[in-house]
Amino acid sequence: MNQDLIKQLSSFNLLYVEDEDGIRNNIYEILRHMFKNLYLAKNAKDAYKIYQEKKPDLIITDIRMPKETGIDLIKKIRKTDSKIRVIITSAHTDLEYMLEATELHLVKYIIKPITEAKLTEALEAFIKSYATAPVYNLIPKWIYDESKSCVIGPDIEYILTKKENAFLKLLINKNRIITYQELETQIWDDTNIMTPNAMRLFIKNFRKKLPDGILKNIQGTGYRLVI
Repeated sequence: MNQDLIKQLSSFNLLYVEDEDGIRNNIYEILRHMFKNLYLAKNAKDAYKIYQEKKPDLIITDIRMPKETGIDLIKKIRKTDSKIRVIITSAHTDLEYMLEATELHLVKYIIKPITEAKLTEALEAFIKSYATAPVYNLIPKWIYDESKSCVIGPDIEYILTKKENAFLKLLINKNRIITYQELETQIWDDTNIMTPNAMRLFIKNFRKKLPDGILKNIQGTGYRLVI
């Protein structure tokens, strides 16, 4: 896999579900260095528990498993979560399975055997699925999800205030210094005056939710991101 794809994947968490030990171990060896966190499950019950606890960004699951199928698992998840990305793997090209799977809004349907080429294609589709979504890589293992107003780092998630979300969005979209005047006119609430103390407190709290050193103060001018 190319290094650019691996770098992009490093900000995301993956849940991989496969009941066959040999296949699960082989795919684990391919994927284990690519994602921020990789969780393994050998059945739908364990997978659903991990999903609830860890809230991964991507699920790769086999269809045929004991008791519950991969489709049963994703149907259950889709009742409350329409956004999580899903890749399904199967040894079968059964039309009924495929038609049922297409209703689950999949990133990809992989026919076994799972080769590195098929996996690369599916993971590239996963990354492209974010092309129109407001999710940004800040630095490796840190992402900003504009729609959820949050910054997600290794083992931690920060919820942004309305001002913080608007400011981070402006910093990313403009990709330049945002002046103090712009901060006051475009971010600050019209009902409140942006006093020097209020701005310092805002920036102090905002920095706590970002990777160290990413927000740089340009003395006498404003702020910019160092990415």
